[in-house]
Amino acid sequence: MSFQTEKALVRAHYAALAKATPDTVAAVMAERTSADWHWRGMHPFYEQHGAAAVAESFWAPFLTAMQKVQRREDIFVAGRNEIDNFQSVWVISMGHLMGLFDAPFLGIKPNRRIAMLRYAEFNKVVDGKIVETAMFCDLIHLMTQAGQYPLPPQTGMHLVQPGPATHDGLLFDDAAPSEGDKTLSLINQMIGDINTHQKYDTPQEELAQCWHDDMLWWGPEGIGATYTIDRYVEQHQRPFRTQIKDRKYNGHICRLAEGNFGGFFGWANLTVTNAGGYLGMPAAGPAEMRVVDMYRRDGDKLAENWIFIDILHFLAMQGNDVLARMRTL
Repeated sequence: MSFQTEKALVRAHYAALAKATPDTVAAVMAERTSADWHWRGMHPFYEQHGAAAVAESFWAPFLTAMQKVQRREDIFVAGRNEIDNFQSVWVISMGHLMGLFDAPFLGIKPNRRIAMLRYAEFNKVVDGKIVETAMFCDLIHLMTQAGQYPLPPQTGMHLVQPGPATHDGLLFDDAAPSEGDKTLSLINQMIGDINTHQKYDTPQEELAQCWHDDMLWWGPEGIGATYTIDRYVEQHQRPFRTQIKDRKYNGHICRLAEGNFGGFFGWANLTVTNAGGYLGMPAAGPAEMRVVDMYRRDGDKLAENWIFIDILHFLAMQGNDVLARMRTL
């Protein structure tokens, strides 16, 4: 089972993007995407179709705001999608888009310094074209770097987050299928434990089934990063489980693994209700959580987890449009 053709296409796509300008980026993306390319982005980009629409909504404004953009990639894997019974092939890239923040972006004021936009991107490849993409990026993390953090203090830590501790996440060569099978199986076991956590006496007992004690949870800005099972429980799991109610699992669109790495995204993964206090916000009605999770397996347990949540969309559904508010300041 080889994914070299799909990986080469996405790498060529990224190489071409690295040379694009706001004026040329639509044509550059059209070279390797289908005419009806379905692109999913976070608030305020949402769903777009075709290279011209994607360029207009995200890439042209981003390249206008950020000068000398570099893609600093930490994870690059491919595989068959478990959600459609392993029929489609997807390529995942995760890392940072780094540039000089020289002009306004979505109402975020530039600081003329280095900025690193966290991203995770899933690309579905069919017949030599990218036909579907999910591009998650952490805009609140960008706001924080520019000195414009828009939420109450978070429970975890703000960091420009590193890649895998093992520095081996770029699988340009294909990994042994058996290793990806182990990773995917462990991710599925972990998902099962979340959905049946009541059978364990403590959160620590639940997490110890699939996680190393010194786990690293690289959470999205608004929640933050946390380290070790005990601090993860304190700084993310307990606030989530006590301040969120009526959780409904909607499923994933893509879930795959290669080697020691794997992940998934949904649109939306969850529908939940803020019971009051979550992210420092008052109680509100049901809202969607669109989420990416990326994992590193170490032996028979998970060691690291990078998470992207469309928190701006989650808040907008509760009547709090953070970007709209920033544009008035």
